[in-house]
Amino acid sequence: MNTARADVTVRPAEPADAPVVAEIWRSGWPDGHLGNVPDKLVEVRTPEDFDKRAAEGIGRITVAVVGDDVAGFVMVSGDEVEQVYVSGAHRGSGVAGVLLTEAERQVRAGGHDKAWLAVVAGNGRARRFYERSGWVDDGRFDYPAPHEDGPISVPCHRYVKPV
Repeated sequence: MNTARADVTVRPAEPADAPVVAEIWRSGWPDGHLGNVPDKLVEVRTPEDFDKRAAEGIGRITVAVVGDDVAGFVMVSGDEVEQVYVSGAHRGSGVAGVLLTEAERQVRAGGHDKAWLAVVAGNGRARRFYERSGWVDDGRFDYPAPHEDGPISVPCHRYVKPV
């Protein structure tokens, strides 16, 4: 177990965490995505889609715990930090920084010297957070958002950071 703050611990997600991970994801996703992604992606990001993706991703998810609550999660695949979400009740409390630090540690532990992540071009709040955390905007690209009918191209910025 890793503690970057006395009141926040991180641990690998367990199957029982999938419903709360899905709810945090489902609740936070519109903030950075609505109005910033293709309508097709909005259409397919249904509650069932978040439930399915959370359950399938459990092996790549780390949760942040505050007290007895799962306060947020991060998903890492290889050198990519795929998702960073914090529940509404814990935003602004430092949980996101703890999760990002843990993601960077995981990427490094996986043998990579640089991590990357995609941020929707219009998500200024997330972009400012990553920049404050030492990440650098490496330019625009189209991210292939996964969907069972095939990837959906989403305009993003690629952020990188040596780990």
